[in-house]
Formats: sequence, C-alpha cells, structure tokens
Amino acid sequence: MKFLRISAFILAFAALACQAQTIKESDSFAVIGEPKYAINFTHFDYVNPAAPKGGNATLSVIGTFDNFNRFAMRGNAAIRTESLYDALFTTSDDEPGSYYPLVAEMARYADDFSWMDVSLNPRATFHDGSPIRASDVAFTFKKFMTEGVPQFRLVYKGTTVKAISPLTVRIVLAKPSKESMLSLLTLPVMPEKFWKDHRLDEPLPRPPLGSGPYRISAWRMGQYITYSRVKDYWGANLPVNRGRWNFDTIRYDYYLDDNVAFEAFKAGAFDMRTESDAKNWATRYTGSNFSHGYIVKDERPNASAQDTRWLAFNIQRPIFSDRRVREAISLAFDFEWMNKALFYGAYSRANSYFQNTEYAARTYPDADELVLLAPLKAQVPPEVFTSVYTPAKSDGSGYDRANLLKADKLLTEAGWVLKNQQRVNAQTGQPFTFELLLPSGGDTLWVLPFQHSLARLGINMEVRQVDNSQATSRLRSRDYDMMPRLWRAQLWPSEDLQIAWSSQYIDSSYNAPGVKNPAVDNLIAQISHWQGNKEKLLPLGRALDRVLTWNYYMLPMWYMSADRIAWWDKFSMPGVRPLYSLGFDTWWYDVNKAAKLPAARR
Repeated sequence: MKFLRISAFILAFAALACQAQTIKESDSFAVIGEPKYAINFTHFDYVNPAAPKGGNATLSVIGTFDNFNRFAMRGNAAIRTESLYDALFTTSDDEPGSYYPLVAEMARYADDFSWMDVSLNPRATFHDGSPIRASDVAFTFKKFMTEGVPQFRLVYKGTTVKAISPLTVRIVLAKPSKESMLSLLTLPVMPEKFWKDHRLDEPLPRPPLGSGPYRISAWRMGQYITYSRVKDYWGANLPVNRGRWNFDTIRYDYYLDDNVAFEAFKAGAFDMRTESDAKNWATRYTGSNFSHGYIVKDERPNASAQDTRWLAFNIQRPIFSDRRVREAISLAFDFEWMNKALFYGAYSRANSYFQNTEYAARTYPDADELVLLAPLKAQVPPEVFTSVYTPAKSDGSGYDRANLLKADKLLTEAGWVLKNQQRVNAQTGQPFTFELLLPSGGDTLWVLPFQHSLARLGINMEVRQVDNSQATSRLRSRDYDMMPRLWRAQLWPSEDLQIAWSSQYIDSSYNAPGVKNPAVDNLIAQISHWQGNKEKLLPLGRALDRVLTWNYYMLPMWYMSADRIAWWDKFSMPGVRPLYSLGFDTWWYDVNKAAKLPAARR
C-alpha cells in the first residue's frame, strides 16, 4: 500500500507539472516578436520564384585552403563548406532572428522552451539518396558535444538530443532558453553513415557526404573549388529555397593577394567582386570593360546593422592590461586623416558593438540603464555614467597635437615615460614595443600612418604579416599583441555575446581581447535570461555597449555605410533586395545579357 501511495503521489506531481507547462505547435519561430512569413507562404519576398536555373558563376577568395571540414580545430577549410549540409530550420535575410522549416516540418514545444519535439520532413535526403533521420540529428549533436569547439560544449552542457522515432527528435535543454533552442535548430544535420568514421575536430582531405543545394564537384587544394547544383535536390521547391540556388556551378578561385585578384577580375577571370578598398573603388574601376558597359559598378546605401572593423588588444599581455594604455593607443589612430587621404571619405567610424541599431548607446544612460549599472559601479569605468562614448576625433591634418598630448598624459600616468624619445616603463626600463599581426593579402594602407603616430609617442609597433592559416592558428591560441578583427553585425543582444565576451569563454577565439570582467559577465547573464523580451534587452544592450567601449578592449576602425559591388553583366536579380545580405543566392544567369559580352567572358 505504501508503494502505491508513493506512486500515486509521483503521478499526481507529474500531472501538475504538465498542467503548469503549456504545449505549443509551430512551423516557424522568431527570437523577438513574430515571424514575418505566414504558415502558407510560398517564397521569400526578395526572390524571383520563376528565376531560371543554369549558367555558371566564378568568384574569388583571398587566402588558401587545405581541407573540407569547416568545424576542424586546425587547418584552413575551403569556403562555403559549412553550407554542405541542411539544418532543421533556416533563417530569412529580410528580418532578424526568424526561423523557417528546412529538414524539419514542424515542432511541438514547451512554452518556456525547455524542450522541443521536432518532426522531420520524410522527403529529406542526403546526396546519395539515403534519408535524413532523427538519428542523424542526435548523432550530429553528440558529435559537436564530444569533438566540437569548447564553446559549443559549454553552451549546451546538460542538453540532450534523442531520436524518439525515425522522424522525430526530442531536444531537452539543461535550462529553458528560447534563443539557445532556436540556435540549435540551425545546427547542420550531418550523416552518421559518413561522420562515424571521421573526427569532427580534424581536417578532412576529401569532400564529405552532404545534403544541401550544392555539392563539391571539383577542386585543387589551395587553388580552387567548384560547387555544382544538385539537380535532384530534395528541398528545391520548399518555400525557403524557391527562387534561390540558381547557378549550375559556382567556382571559387583562391588568390594570395587582393591586388592580383582585382586585376584578374577586370580581365574577366571571375564574375563578381565586393569592394572593401575605398581607393580602389574611387580610382581603379575604369577601362574599356567599364566604358563599354561589360562590367556593372553599383553602390547601394546600407543603413542596416553593419559589420565593423576593430583592432583587438590582447589584454592578457601585460603591456595592454591597463585601460589607460589602450585609450592612449586609440588616440594615436588618426581616422579622420586616413579616411580623407587614403579612403576618399568612404568609411564611417565604428563607435558601437551594435552599430546602426537601437541597442547602440548613443545618448546618456537612462533610468533603466542606471538601475542595471549602479550595482556595477566599482567594476566599470566612471565614464560609463557620465559620458557618451565617441572615438576621439582629429583635425584631419595627420598630426593632431591635442590627441597626442592626451595620449602622452595617459601613458605617463600608467607608468610609461619618455626617455631619450623612447617610451619606457618607469620601473623596469622596458621599451614600449608591440607587434601588430596582419593576415597577408589585405588592405594595409592604414598601417604606416598608424605606426608613424605611435612613433611620435615613443612607441615602436612592429608589423608582421602571415598567411591566413598562421593567422587563424595564432588567433585561436591568442598568440599576438594586436590584430585586426571583423565584428559581425549584431541585430540584437543575443546569447552569442557569451562566446565573445564572457569569462567562462576565455579560451574562445571570439573573445579576441581575452576579457574577464565581472560587470560584463553580469550584463551578459541578464541578456541570456531575458532573450525574447525587447523591453528588457534594450537597456541591457546599451549598458553592455557602454561597458565594452569605455574599457577600450578593441580600437574602433571603421565600417562601410554602403555596399560596393561590381560584376560582369551576365546576371539578373530580383527587384527587391534582402535587408541583411547581398542576396547573391537569388541571382541568376541571364543568357540575353551574356550574349552581349565578348565570347570569352560569357
């Protein structure tokens, strides 16, 4: 009788728990708000659903590659290899944080996103025709948890992913989190039949079995790679794919130097180029192929959230551990002169980690932000409460005495004094010397002026250029003093900020400066807790932005407020362009336009 009473109590408790948890069903999700596209949508607004299939496109890449596994912990994977596999859900390019079914059909889930049952599309297959099953999803998750990057294992510690039927997978998070759940839905589904015999953390010398719209059909290691459209691709007519993936082949040619690549483009060696060098855009896009209209040159304003370029200080190095030193180095970066003299005024100065969004801290902290920041007062710079962060402006002359005097004062306060025109440590006599690590092949026009400004402060900046593989390896091990970093556009304060800034992810290559700050940890923990709640995220994002910028963990360089693209005129594209991408996957080969080009360029 006692056993029966205990069993009855357990069942009653379980029933109450289920009653407290609302079960929902959906085929689409949004991190904040509601998805744009309804359940019966036929295609994204920015595609031409009747776009013809066919033709070839050749693009360029700077660098090299030595394997076909994007998730390997070493080596340099070929471009686009992360797209070889379909995921359960995919995102759209004209809204932030919305997810629509790809391999999945729909999902049942708890309203707190503690668990989710995902139903798979029975028509989904890998390229060899074998079906994609729930067991492949469970296998993929286990593979990432045992052989993937440490950051992934930390985020999803305690999470389980199990196949509860051939076409249903159950995901149970260690703690409820809407964004963690939705992010997991975009994990590539990898075939167990192939990957059970290969390690995820090791380079792959041959292409793996995939499931996406393209497969690798030809390559020469380090030189080129060709993707061919899968003619019998199982998902071609899904709403998320209709009007996309129109080229029969897409070839990527690798170049070690961007100047060589640019000349190759003008000669017709490849078809489309996005231009990041303002001087090139202003002065070098000329010649008969432009005057005859064979090459189209197009500049489009872009006011959406932007990728920004920064210089990361390795604050684990003693030389950069003092915030005053990092601020002084930043004062020596004369953006106004560089932009005028080198870049034809094409760039805007980066000033936020949420550039061009409402989460950027562009005014004084309001009451909601002060409530968040007040308990952290002893852990953050005083300017967080009293000033709006703006990178120091120069007079554009190339020798801004005022900024250099401020930098000199900060360095002296930090214990770095001038002695015989050389900056040295006041106690040890150590000269102030550091190394700027640069990947080869990129734009370095700005380096010499920066180096010259630092020399005026008595600082010696040595410059070292290495190939992409070495740069990646040294980034992963944080073996550098300073190096350029591209900060990807942040549409909202997401849980991904943990990987970039939290102490627990100190070994992450995304935490390039090596930040360990309790105030940053506190704000990011709250951001993770309030995912999906815009009212809470707005002051949290702005508060975090203030703390990060005023700590000078990275030196702000610039971003482009316009997209600069040139292509050989043999493509057409939809009339509507997606807000958050170039939309090249919606272009198509136009035989009528191509017929007007010289025969060798069609």
